[in-house]
Amino acid sequence: MPPAATTPLPYPETPRVDQIDEYFGTRVADPYRWLEEVDSAQTQRWIAEENDLSESVLGTVPQRQAIRARLTEVWNYERRSVPEKAGELYAYFRNTGLQNQAVLYVTRDLAEAGRVLLDPNTLSPDGTIALSGSAFSEDGARLAYSVSASGSDWQEWHVRDVASGKDLPDIVRWSKFSGASWKRDGSGFYYSRYEEPASESKFKDTNYNHKVYFHRLGTPQSTDLLVYERPDHKEWNFAALTSEDGRYLVLDVSHGTAPENAIFVKDLGSDGPVVELVPQGDARYAYLANDGALFYFLTTNEAPRGRIVAIDLRDGALREIVAQSDDPLDGATFFGDRIVASYLHDALARVVVYELDGRAVAAVELSGLGSVAGFTGKRTDREAFYSYTSYTEPTSIYRYDVASGLSTRVFTPQIRFDASAFASEQVFYTSKDGTRVPMIVTWKQGTVRDGSAPAILYGYGGFDISVTPAFSSAVLVWLEMGGIYAVANLRGGGEYGERWHQDGVKANKQNTFDDFIAAAEYLIAEKWTSTPKLSIHGGSNGGLLVGACMTQRPELFAAALPSVGVLDMLRFQKFTIGWAWTSDYGSSDDPDDVRTLLSYSPYHNVQSGVRYPATLITTGDHDDRVYPAHSFKFAAALQHAQAGDAPVLLRVETKAGHGAGKPTAKLIDEVADRYAFLVKTLRVA
Repeated sequence: MPPAATTPLPYPETPRVDQIDEYFGTRVADPYRWLEEVDSAQTQRWIAEENDLSESVLGTVPQRQAIRARLTEVWNYERRSVPEKAGELYAYFRNTGLQNQAVLYVTRDLAEAGRVLLDPNTLSPDGTIALSGSAFSEDGARLAYSVSASGSDWQEWHVRDVASGKDLPDIVRWSKFSGASWKRDGSGFYYSRYEEPASESKFKDTNYNHKVYFHRLGTPQSTDLLVYERPDHKEWNFAALTSEDGRYLVLDVSHGTAPENAIFVKDLGSDGPVVELVPQGDARYAYLANDGALFYFLTTNEAPRGRIVAIDLRDGALREIVAQSDDPLDGATFFGDRIVASYLHDALARVVVYELDGRAVAAVELSGLGSVAGFTGKRTDREAFYSYTSYTEPTSIYRYDVASGLSTRVFTPQIRFDASAFASEQVFYTSKDGTRVPMIVTWKQGTVRDGSAPAILYGYGGFDISVTPAFSSAVLVWLEMGGIYAVANLRGGGEYGERWHQDGVKANKQNTFDDFIAAAEYLIAEKWTSTPKLSIHGGSNGGLLVGACMTQRPELFAAALPSVGVLDMLRFQKFTIGWAWTSDYGSSDDPDDVRTLLSYSPYHNVQSGVRYPATLITTGDHDDRVYPAHSFKFAAALQHAQAGDAPVLLRVETKAGHGAGKPTAKLIDEVADRYAFLVKTLRVA
């Protein structure tokens, strides 16, 4: 059955300009360059017209209100984060159901809710100011927290007194990509920031020259101590962390999103220089803990799937603690004088507990096709907390006891759905070059495998990020509608270690797209779905994935849903933090990368006269991670080129960014519109 036919839409008038750029001898047209001026009156009028058009189409879908109502109902259940110790208190985030932002609570007993310490919902009437970072002082007496407005990456730090629940006068601005790490005496905290940008350019301009500062409580930011900077390396970013013993400041030095980093250490008890313990090299080092001058790291040094080592600050000697496994080491923490290591086995969680000398002593029992997170704590703690979730199980919280090795569930979400009515299965399929790729398919029991079920195929495939199972109210509603939900673990991610990542970057990026296309072909061949019923979805790097695949194989999909996507591969590095992604993508400033980028750049591969899938492009009007002009230009190009009658819509969320901290109400509206679009284009009953 073909997708529903529609009358060609009256797309907004979108002028094409005669903009030609030359890339090392190759001339490339950019007819919608003017849309990069996202705040201009012309662009703002165009955005309003695009939103009006999208609303005129989505508003005709009779099921839209019912979908929104069911999403609201399913979303309305209590959710909690993994607790952490804050002095004598436990701290955790709680959302009662439909609150726009989760609320921070503290309690002495996790059997009780405790009291509200910080409610971000009181910071703005529409929930668009979100908590973006938080850190308690060693004694739990103070909380440093940052807020971000309208989804921006810019952070503004404040300090709250935990006992009184009132803010101190301290304010720290122009921080970005930063946490806060307290000095052990509670006198202040370390953080990273950029120079204050010009007011008219803070949304668009590139971000360079990250610096580490120390803010002393009770003093203005203008007197903050500059701790470390490297003007000779403007692209370096710094994450500062004080060691648990309070003696050292550990600087994680990264270059964009590259998996390789350096580790520098400053002795806070002396005036000595910063020591480059691990210089910039060809491996990843994640600081875990220290015993005096002995520092423990999770590293890919001589271990592409990860191992744990100790490095002596005094002489640089390296000693292996936990050897590389057949499964990639996804994370590790120290607490209770043990090492808890989380592995991925075919993208599914596996947790092993080690003694400090590397001897395995226990495994944390998990059930099903799921994911874990947490296990944070101090070296002296005898307990830690973690979460477990899967595509059919909402996130539950567990307490892990070091002495007994037993887990006890401390929070079970109460959501009105029957988990036994749904099923997940991990399958493996073969990509274009013969590579075996895992995928998890989830469906409602009783779904007939005859190709008639509508399906969403989701993927990411980038930046060494592993896509692991997680419960979603939005996915649950799609399953209730009779839909199939499939998630493919593509090359470019971290599901099988650094080799898997490298097989999907730069000149190898086409492997990521081939893996996704092969996943679609598998779902069709196995009759989970069929082309007229198949949609693809991804956000950010996943938006690039969707854009590349729909322009390479437009006949394979009925609908495409690229969200906040990187879609202009020749100019992404010119805005905000885009330059940081060149480790995965390469750059049009490099003659060796241009040909590859042009071969798949979604914006540059839109061809007139092609019947493209029905497409709903979504972005935020002030996304300062992936600049929204990516989505604007891609939408304009598709609308101009579309030969078929399938709609190409652009939905621009106002007062929104890349997605972090988006209010619950906006999330529900966005998902409702996405499903309404699929109901219309896939003919969902």
